Amino acid sequence: MTEKNEFTGKTRPSGGRGPGMARAGAEKARGFTGTWKKLLLYCRKYYVPILIAVLCAAGGTVFTLVGPDRLSDLTKVITDGLMTGIDMEAVAGIGITLVIFYACGALLSFIQHFIMTTISQAVSNRMRSDISRKINCLPMSFYSRTSNGDILSRVTNDVDMISQSLNQSIGMLVSAITLFVGSLLMMLITNVIMTLTAVAAIFLGFLLMRLITGRSQKYFSRQQRHLGELNGQIEEIYSGHTVVKAYNGEENAKHTFDEMNGKLRQSAFRAQCLAGLMQPLMIFIGNLGYVAVCVMGAVLTMNHQIGFEVIVAFMMYVRFFTQPLSQIAQATQTLQSGAAAGERVFEFLEAPEMEDESGKTAHLSHVQGSVEFEHVKFGYTDEKIIIHDFSARALPGQKIAIVGPTGAGKTTLVNLLMRFYEIQGGEIRIDGVPTSSLRREEVHSQFCMVLQDTWLFEGTIRENLIYCTPDVPEGRMEEACRAVGLDHFIHTLPQGYDTLLNDQLNLSQGQKQQLTIARAMIADKPMLILDEATSSVDTRTEQQIQSAMDALMKNRTSFVIAHRLSTIKNADLILVLKDGDIIESGTHEELLARNGFYAGLYNSQFEQAQ
Repeated sequence: MTEKNEFTGKTRPSGGRGPGMARAGAEKARGFTGTWKKLLLYCRKYYVPILIAVLCAAGGTVFTLVGPDRLSDLTKVITDGLMTGIDMEAVAGIGITLVIFYACGALLSFIQHFIMTTISQAVSNRMRSDISRKINCLPMSFYSRTSNGDILSRVTNDVDMISQSLNQSIGMLVSAITLFVGSLLMMLITNVIMTLTAVAAIFLGFLLMRLITGRSQKYFSRQQRHLGELNGQIEEIYSGHTVVKAYNGEENAKHTFDEMNGKLRQSAFRAQCLAGLMQPLMIFIGNLGYVAVCVMGAVLTMNHQIGFEVIVAFMMYVRFFTQPLSQIAQATQTLQSGAAAGERVFEFLEAPEMEDESGKTAHLSHVQGSVEFEHVKFGYTDEKIIIHDFSARALPGQKIAIVGPTGAGKTTLVNLLMRFYEIQGGEIRIDGVPTSSLRREEVHSQFCMVLQDTWLFEGTIRENLIYCTPDVPEGRMEEACRAVGLDHFIHTLPQGYDTLLNDQLNLSQGQKQQLTIARAMIADKPMLILDEATSSVDTRTEQQIQSAMDALMKNRTSFVIAHRLSTIKNADLILVLKDGDIIESGTHEELLARNGFYAGLYNSQFEQAQ
C-alpha cells in the first residue's frame, strides 16, 4: 500500500521501521510566512468552515461596532429630554435594538469559536495520524540521528501548540482587524478632528508592536526546539536509568539536564517576556488615546462644535480602536508560537521517505529459503564502508552462523538482508529473486526475528505472544511457551496468559527474552534471524531454549549471530567476518582444524574449560 505526501506530491510506502535513539541537532528557522502557508494548505479541506468562522467573527464584531452609534442616539434622546421630558418610547426602542445587536454578536462569536475549536481538533487528530504513518515511512537512518523524545515532543507539544494557535489566533485576528478598521471608519463618520487626534496618539502602538514581534519570533522558534531536545534527553535518561545509576552518572545527567533546561528557560523567558510587554504597552497607548480624545472633545464641546453624545460614542470607539492592537499583538504571538511548532512538525512530515515501491510486482510464493549474497557493498555513509565485498550462499534449511569481533558487520548484514537499509552495491537474492525487486513488506514477511534487545508492549502476555499473528490456536501458543520453558511460570500468574504486562509485573530480562523467542516460534515464518537471542538467559535456560530453537530451525533457513560460539557448533555453515569481509567459512570442525581466526576466537572463550 502507498500513501501520498501532502507536501511533496510523492507517494510513499505504508510499511517501515520504528524509531532508534540519538540526539537531534539544532534546526534553523525557515520563517513565519512559509510555515503558515504550509499549515493553511494542510487545512485546505476545511476552507469552507474556516470562511464561515471568519465571516461569523467579522459579523459579530460589526454588531459590536454598531452599538456605540445607537448608544450615542440614546444619550442624545436622554440629554434632549432632560428639560422637556424623556421620550421613553424612543429609549425603549433603542435599548431593545442594542440588546438584539449584542445578542447577535455574542451568538456569531460562539459559532465562530465552536467551528474553530472543531477544526483545530480535527487538524490535530489528522496531524498526529500523519506523524504516526510517517514514522513507518522513514528510513532507519533518520532514527539514528533523531531521539525518541524529540519525535514525541513533535507529536504532543508541537501539535498542541498548532491546535491552540489555530483555535485562538485566526478568530481573534479577524475580530481585531474588523474591530480596528470598523471603529476607524465609524470615528471618521462621527468626527474627523477627534479621529485624527486618536490615531496620532495610538500610532505609536503600531511601531512598538512591530518592533517587539520582529524580535520575538526567533525566541519562540528556540523555545520549541529546546523543548524537543529536553524531552529527548529526559527520555534517554529515563530509559537508561539503570546504567546511569550503575556508573554513578547522576551528576553528569543532572548537569546535562540543567544545561538544556537553562537554554529552554532562557529562550522561553525571552519569548514570553517580549510577549508580556504587549499588554501593558497597549493599556498605556489606550489610556493615552482616552486622554487625547477627552481633551480634544472638551475643546470642541466648549466651542459648540459637537455635542456630549459624540464624546460618549468616541470614548467607546477609542476603546474599540485600541483593544484590537492588544488582540492583534496577542494573536501575532500565538501565530509565532504556532509557526515555530509547525516548522518542526512539517520538517518531520517532509523528511525524505523510503523509495516508493508501488510499481514492484515481484512476489515470493512457497519460499524454500535459498539466500544469496553477491558482492554486497554497504556503508552508513559514503565515507565509511562497513561491508566491502561480501558473497555467501545459504541453502534451504541450513543454519548459517555469523561470527566475528565487535564492529565486524554482523548485525549490519542482517539489517541488509531484511532491507532495513539499502545496499550500495551487489545483490541479495531470496530463492533467486533480488530483494531489491520485492517490496519491503514482502521481504519482512519471510522472516521472524529474535533480537538481543527485547521489545514488549503494555498488553497481555497473550497479545505479546501472538503479535501480528492472528488466529493462533491456544495449543500452539502453549506449546511454544513450553518449548522455551515459560509455560509453568505463566500459569503461576493470577490471570495466566491474560495477565497484563505493565510496571506492576516485574519480568526478568531472561523471561522477556523467552517471550520474544516464543513469539518467533508462533510466527512460524520460512526463515529465522537470531541476533544474540540467548544472551540474557542463564546456562540452564539457554540449553532448554537451544533445544527448542534447534527444533524451530529444522527445515527453516536460519541466520544466527552469536558471541557464545558454543551455541553454533551444529551450524551447517559458519561465516567468520572481520572488517566487513568473510575471512573464513566452513563447519565448526573444519574451522577448528584450520587453526585460524575462528579457532582463536573459540579457544579464547573456552581455554579455561580445556
